[in-house]
Amino acid sequence: MPRWVEQGYDDYAKRLPRECELVLKEIPAGKRGKNSDTQRITRDEGEKMLTAIPNRTHIVTLDIVGKSWTTPELSVNLKNWMESGQNVALLVGGPEGLAEAVKVRAQQSWSLSKLTFPHPFVRVIVAEQIYRAWSILNNHPYHR
Repeated sequence: MPRWVEQGYDDYAKRLPRECELVLKEIPAGKRGKNSDTQRITRDEGEKMLTAIPNRTHIVTLDIVGKSWTTPELSVNLKNWMESGQNVALLVGGPEGLAEAVKVRAQQSWSLSKLTFPHPFVRVIVAEQIYRAWSILNNHPYHR
């Protein structure tokens, strides 16, 4: 990832308290070429994602067909996630999207926009929005 992506993500992740810690786990994208079997690659990426998730984790996919939330609605979801006592995995697919097995396992699906964003932007947007949602829950001035 470009340095600006790491800096943006890290900036928001560091602002969050321990009870709302963001932990980034990257699953390397499978190699794609002109004649690649993208369905197999996507399936393999999905299996690796699911293997990386601890048991009893609430899975939320980030998908264009997911539910759009306002930032206050995200803060309600964040509150529910934190109160559940479970870890939460926010999953972003590879270039062809998420594997069907991942979509089936998800308890929620969140759409950032009907637009398609580059993966580096998604990482920073999600970190910022989680921080903003946390700031709403804690009456922190950041959201204003």
